[in-house]
Amino acid sequence: MNRSSADVATPRIPSGPEKRRPLASDSVMVTPSVNSLSTFQFERDTFAYAHELVWQYRFDPVTGHMTTFNTDPPPTYYHRCFVMVRSVRQFFYHARFAPELPVAETSVYVKLVREIVSRNPRHPCAEPQRLTIPGYDGLRSFSRAQETLLKAECGEAWESYFLRSHWRMIFPVIWRHRQRMVRRLKRALPERGIVPVHLFRFPRITINHGIMLYGLTESEQTMEFDAYDPNIPAHPVKLIYERARKKFIFPPTCYWGGGPLNVTEIYRGGLY
Repeated sequence: MNRSSADVATPRIPSGPEKRRPLASDSVMVTPSVNSLSTFQFERDTFAYAHELVWQYRFDPVTGHMTTFNTDPPPTYYHRCFVMVRSVRQFFYHARFAPELPVAETSVYVKLVREIVSRNPRHPCAEPQRLTIPGYDGLRSFSRAQETLLKAECGEAWESYFLRSHWRMIFPVIWRHRQRMVRRLKRALPERGIVPVHLFRFPRITINHGIMLYGLTESEQTMEFDAYDPNIPAHPVKLIYERARKKFIFPPTCYWGGGPLNVTEIYRGGLY
């Protein structure tokens, strides 16, 4: 919601208390675990349709000043970016696609989708508990064919506003928080497979949006996260952490002029 590649493994279900040891490859790139159940693929595991914008944006190339005007015609599916990000994780955690099976009746898919989006987005289920979706090879092909059904069943606009993690955006974010956050995100990717985050500026809310991180490439200067943006389903986007400045940078898009912002991991633990 706006005022509007590296594959990463599905998290492994631990059999007991254990702690992941740092890998040598972590200093370069997050890579799939050999014990993973599957890997996240942007072209397969994201929605084919876009989250629509209430406003269109223009940015002055010199000053960066932003002006907005109403989308015409008005959007029909909007204020659901967090709903879409949550749903991507729920399908990744709780569904199994079976393209070898025949396409089912609409009523079958309604029941399956309702069950999947009612499940916990914070923890994956055990493999035998995944629900099988027949006739499609992933969420992208499923959402291309069943767009109306998924838009109706995945969640309402109010769910993007009443998110338990939104409390964090009203408090100051200092460089130590950003440094801790980027370390947490790096740890979370191999542990949880994909990581939803909240992008925001406050108190001047020039961006208030959710995206899904699924890959990470590091250099001496930056940490670059690959991400799915519900507003831009055609291709991945980047979220960049600059080590020297200790700042997250989100490059320009059709709804954001580019620059520093704050980032918080969402759909994790009791407070988020």
